[in-house]
Amino acid sequence: MAQQIKRIGVLTGGGDCPGLNAVIRGVVKSASNLYQWEIIGIEDGFEGLIKDKNRPLTQSDIKGILTLGGTILGTTNRGNPFDFVDQDGVKRDLSSVVLENIKKLSLDGLVVIGGDGSLAIANQLYKMGAPVVGVPKTIDNDLSATDVTFGFDTAVNTARDALDKLHSTAESHHRVLVLEVMGRYAGWIALHAGIAGGADVILIPEIPFDRGKVCDKVRRRFQGKAGYAIAVVAEGAKPLGEEVITQAPAGKGRLERLGGIGNRVGNDIAMCMGGDIDVRVTVLGHIQRGGTPSAFDRILGTRFGYEAIELIARGEFGKMVCLKGQDIQSVALEEAVSRMKTVPPDGQMVKTAEALGISFGR
Repeated sequence: MAQQIKRIGVLTGGGDCPGLNAVIRGVVKSASNLYQWEIIGIEDGFEGLIKDKNRPLTQSDIKGILTLGGTILGTTNRGNPFDFVDQDGVKRDLSSVVLENIKKLSLDGLVVIGGDGSLAIANQLYKMGAPVVGVPKTIDNDLSATDVTFGFDTAVNTARDALDKLHSTAESHHRVLVLEVMGRYAGWIALHAGIAGGADVILIPEIPFDRGKVCDKVRRRFQGKAGYAIAVVAEGAKPLGEEVITQAPAGKGRLERLGGIGNRVGNDIAMCMGGDIDVRVTVLGHIQRGGTPSAFDRILGTRFGYEAIELIARGEFGKMVCLKGQDIQSVALEEAVSRMKTVPPDGQMVKTAEALGISFGR
């Protein structure tokens, strides 16, 4: 099969995250060194296959990108070809245009690097005949078919670093500091960062929280010798019986924008403490998506890039590379996007946190 491949494409779709350039580098180097294939970089996700935005990628083009955050190809989460929204707000199915441009570019394979949304699009295109393979990308770590997604480790370390800094100022001023982190409907970032950063409260989407129990935990911290408290709140967390807080509704090809729960929790704590305790809220936001990828994410991204090339070489299209234990394997795209991976409320990680005295508000 490798002898029949001459040219492949690679694109990055959805939100950016640390390690994307490591995957691009792994794809280009492996394809060039092992098979002498030509590589075409598709710019701005699937939009590049709609608007014909692309450029050749050689080894000189990827020099020095391993340490860079973001993606040299650009990305967007608004370029779904099956539901493309033009400047006039009109939705159209442009999947046939994508297929035509794949043929026009003479692509014998296409590496799609993305999260559940981008990989679901890749799966639809594969069913229509596109020679697609997938690479899982998301800081949220919510793809069920892989043990870990690249970008997650860096995002956790960014949040953990913020918590390390918040600890010193919280203790100095005897404050309650609340850190809101990303993750959408999965609490992996909040859970890992909260444990690593010594949080007292961790609130995640999978465990709707009781405001009273959160306040009880904070109150005990101030009744004891600690005199301060740290809470980590996932953006998709919600109180019992309530819905998630959103900053903007879904529309024009965008998912709903979550956020605001950190301030809600901060206000609740301030009220239950009678206004005697100073409560401050930090929203970490897109800082979690940027910056230099960790060593783990560089290595995982590179391994994913290499294995994606091997899938193409073997003609195993319609699959996604994944990490299982210590090994890079593959799984059908159909299975990869079938369900979200969320934190088990009674899993070992949560039980470990609770054994340390961390409250989940339950």
